[in-house]
Amino acid sequence: MVRTSRRTVLAQVSALVCAALASLAGCGNNTGGSNTGNTTGTNGANSTNTSNAATIKIGHYASLTGSESTFGVSTDNGIKLAIDEINAAGGVLGRQLELITYDNQGKPNETATVVTRLCTQDHVTALIGEVASGRSMIGAPIAQRYGVPMISPSSTNPDVTREGDMIFRVCFIDPFQGLVCAKFANERGWQRAAVLFNREAPYSTGLADNFKSAFTELGGTIVTEQAYAAGDPDFGAQITAIANSEADVIFIPGYYTEVGAIARQVRARGITAPMLGGDGWDSAELANTAGEAINGSFFSNHYSHEETREAVQTFVSKYQERFGAVPDGLAALGYDALLITVDAIKRANSTDGAAIAAALAATQNFPAVTGNITIDADRNASKSAVILELRDGAQHYVTTIAPD
Repeated sequence: MVRTSRRTVLAQVSALVCAALASLAGCGNNTGGSNTGNTTGTNGANSTNTSNAATIKIGHYASLTGSESTFGVSTDNGIKLAIDEINAAGGVLGRQLELITYDNQGKPNETATVVTRLCTQDHVTALIGEVASGRSMIGAPIAQRYGVPMISPSSTNPDVTREGDMIFRVCFIDPFQGLVCAKFANERGWQRAAVLFNREAPYSTGLADNFKSAFTELGGTIVTEQAYAAGDPDFGAQITAIANSEADVIFIPGYYTEVGAIARQVRARGITAPMLGGDGWDSAELANTAGEAINGSFFSNHYSHEETREAVQTFVSKYQERFGAVPDGLAALGYDALLITVDAIKRANSTDGAAIAAALAATQNFPAVTGNITIDADRNASKSAVILELRDGAQHYVTTIAPD
């Protein structure tokens, strides 16, 4: 199995940062991704020309366009909702918040460009991003270099926060998510698992590794491992191997953009085993692309809109009123990432990057929409996960699994 190594990622990041800096040095103010607007009414104009110096700038980089755009749009919506609430309540340290979001189009080069711009031209106080672990691993060393605290809302690969003491996340990590999926499979009596993963994505390879380790420790057997590449339209050879393996569950740690086609081809082959995945499945688009093929399948996620906790239902109500849709886990994590950032700024009583990072590291039992969050020694969030079932085009809450 091929897995992107930390050394390879660092080499790629170094080249991307150099290219980004060169691009910024030789271009005007519209270099990089497009500013999608902020809460101070600049209507998409470049914030370096129009923003109020008294505001506290929060940067966000995300895939607002491209194949995984629902991830970025949902996250940005969650951040916007949180910022509007905080500004309406008087802001932070007597100042209003200003959101500057750039679209990285889901591209590595564009990610390096926009993160560099946020740090060096927009001079953001803190940075939120990214959803995809691979792109967070591009943005993290840039934020670390410039001393800007970065909070990933939903990158679960453990390597993301290993870049340095300025890098945090508000989601659980793959070792826990892999264990959650393995425990759920074990509790359902599924003992023979096939694994189908994207060999090019750190998220997918990492989650596959952690699921396999936990599943076998619980007494299960991995009967076959099959890999694919991003953009592959046909999974026939891999699905044939899975059919021949007599697996009673198929673990697919991919993104919704791939899982829909996989699910249709699995069911077309006559395989009836349930499919199981991670939080990369969390998009309403999955039900649209997979149709009935995804019914009766399950995935781990960060929250469920069906949870009865007051924090969840209040958030769901506000989000629906603002955006006209039920918020997914990405929206909830964007909301939580902003709230934890603001809480750290308040406790630090400062907009200094090092002071905010120290306050973030000291976060204990923060009451968030996706559960109470404690930041551990590795700057990861210790928190629960939920299992959701896909049925009739909707996600339905099944159970919550807490850390040991």
